[in-house]
Amino acid sequence: MSVEKRLAFSIVQFLRDQTHCGTLNSDEQESLEVAIQCLETTFKISSSDCHLAVPQPLTEIFLNALLKNDNLTIPETSPTPEDIERAEQLKNEGNNHMKEENYRCAVECYTKAIDLDLRNAVYYCNRAAAHSKLGNYTEATCDCERAIGIDPTYSKAYGRMGLALTAMNKYPEAITYFKKALVLDPENDTYKSNLKIAEQKQKEATSPIAAGLGFDMASLINNPAFISMAASVMQNQQVQQLMSGMMSNAVGGPAAGVGGMSDISSLIEAGQQFAQQIQQQNPELIEQLRNHIRSRSFSGSAEEHS
Repeated sequence: MSVEKRLAFSIVQFLRDQTHCGTLNSDEQESLEVAIQCLETTFKISSSDCHLAVPQPLTEIFLNALLKNDNLTIPETSPTPEDIERAEQLKNEGNNHMKEENYRCAVECYTKAIDLDLRNAVYYCNRAAAHSKLGNYTEATCDCERAIGIDPTYSKAYGRMGLALTAMNKYPEAITYFKKALVLDPENDTYKSNLKIAEQKQKEATSPIAAGLGFDMASLINNPAFISMAASVMQNQQVQQLMSGMMSNAVGGPAAGVGGMSDISSLIEAGQQFAQQIQQQNPELIEQLRNHIRSRSFSGSAEEHS
């Protein structure tokens, strides 16, 4: 088995994950799909070649390599007592900024603490939490990896990695990290809750209805901004016709006697029209709603920082 084929298979897996992350526009999505086809053709591989898979995702291998490289820059000498004391002060300042929801200042404080004491896993983990609050999930995962590299028994780093990965829609990886956190801290209710949420989101991500709508309608329906936009979209004639036809079938129309399959199809079609109209009218609102849902989908928003 050639190393090149296994590497190409891992790259294709990574690219496929990116197509499912929900952050790409149609042109970017198409470009990735073309790249996947080119790699599969060139290296004569396909998604069914599971024997080519490696134990770790490509991103995890890459982050581990970066971590090892970073460790080479850590000085052999320990920080001075004065540096340790100042670093702790900066960490506490960062924690206060987190409580005040001043996340950018928190990142700055944790970064200064890291500069003084590169060996402290807590500083990286706390900075990861601040990055996540700012939506900088890639930076958050890098900091969690560094914290884990320094202290592999630090359960909070695994938990925060799981949160960042879930926000990136990388549910299988998130589930793995939440499970690792629970191995280290089996009684932690926050990890248990977030694991269940990630598992549920993974199920929803594979649901054909969820894929058709493109976002979590159950979460959006309670948002006042979404309700206002929905009222406007319902004035669209095509949506009204779809809903009218579906209701007619439900009360005894021509398809009512064949198990209601027409109703289900109409519901999915109406949902797709509904989502498309909202996306066309106000794409910025949809992005805000997605970020709103991500920030409130997990337990531990008021967690204490170390």
